Amino acid sequence: MAEGKKMLANYVPVYVMLPLGIISTENVLLDKEGLKQQLLKLKTAGIDGVMSDVWWGIVESKGPKQYDWSAYRSLVELIKECGMKMQAIMSFHQCGGNVGDEVTIPIPQWVLDIGEENPDIFYTDREGNRNKEYLTLGVDHLPLFHGRTAVQVYGDYMKSFKETMADLIGEVIIDIEVGLGAAGELRYPSYPQSLGWVFPGIGEFQCYDKYLKAAFKEAATKAGHPEWELPDNAGTYNDTPDSTEFFASNGTYLTDKGKFFLTWYSNNLITHGDDILDEANKAFLGCKVKLAAKVSGMHWWYNSPSHAAELTAGYYNLYDRDGYRPIARMLSRHDAILNFTCLEMRDSEQDAAAKSAPQELVQQVLSGAWREHIEVAGENALSRYDSYAYNQILLNARPNGITNKGVPKMHGFTYLRSSDDLFEDTNFELFKIFVKKMHADQLLFFFVLFL
Repeated sequence: MAEGKKMLANYVPVYVMLPLGIISTENVLLDKEGLKQQLLKLKTAGIDGVMSDVWWGIVESKGPKQYDWSAYRSLVELIKECGMKMQAIMSFHQCGGNVGDEVTIPIPQWVLDIGEENPDIFYTDREGNRNKEYLTLGVDHLPLFHGRTAVQVYGDYMKSFKETMADLIGEVIIDIEVGLGAAGELRYPSYPQSLGWVFPGIGEFQCYDKYLKAAFKEAATKAGHPEWELPDNAGTYNDTPDSTEFFASNGTYLTDKGKFFLTWYSNNLITHGDDILDEANKAFLGCKVKLAAKVSGMHWWYNSPSHAAELTAGYYNLYDRDGYRPIARMLSRHDAILNFTCLEMRDSEQDAAAKSAPQELVQQVLSGAWREHIEVAGENALSRYDSYAYNQILLNARPNGITNKGVPKMHGFTYLRSSDDLFEDTNFELFKIFVKKMHADQLLFFFVLFL
């Protein structure tokens, strides 16, 4: 039985993301019978559960604190009926405008109405373009939302979810991933397709709303440099690092002024995550559920000295400065899982011009999190159905192979996403093999054991 324990220790749970639009913007669970068949089909692959967004823009659409959880309650009960577990995402962002977004679900209309009067509640680039995907962290502690701050709004939403789903949390809902930015990720919306970004553009800093501008001015003045301003030489969304003064060799990012700005920019992001996870911990206190936060896999320009795409997203990561360990450290305060993307990508598949290194990035982030003694989980960034992608995920899920102690390994892996393509016969058969491998071939092992 020692061998059995070893296998169990190396079992990595596999979840599958449900389609984005299973609940309509009118708050209706669509095609319940079709979804049930989809869940039962997924179950035949041996998966451990599913993941679904729980959209703020749907639940609190009627007005402040007017929550309607009925469609999501039906969804969770259906998942329970199918004998599965659920990872629920508190999705405080807009769906639409990012890679893979097939439907559009805006943030609540009453919030957008406030933005009509005060557009500075949204992230803003240097040219003044507003991004309505997610509220700027500059309003986290300002009572601009009918007397509530943004952090209070998020906290109230999570408390209401907990009260409504109390009997299902721990039994069916086992993980709560807390949305902390665009696409649900702890990052600035630095590369929005809606504003014309295309891969592998470096993106743009998103701190030019009046609240973050004032916060920077105050921080610079306190540091004895009232003359310092936000960057005006960092290029535009689709530039390369070397075409800008800020990210070029010996660029502004290496100066005292550049270092001060990047520290301020990245620290704000970490504080933002910290504050919202504090609310999540309060909301779910006493529940048998794990909190998680998602960090984006910004793999392009990773092999460029300035790591420009990471910097604009808020990850202050350079060859001599780990930008992810501080995030892991913050998550450790909340006993939260770090969920990281792009686990399926290999360096050899990338365009050399983008100086992309997803394999090195994944190893840096995961190993840094393990060193902070927190659990990690993973996702694929793009839909893939081939053995190359699955093998890469397997390598990342157990980077040192099967060890006697069974570590390091992932808390879980979530596959993006359930679709007709996944259910195509050849694709689904390969997916089933992948799930079995992630489970350390336990199905085969226990079958032999009990013959």
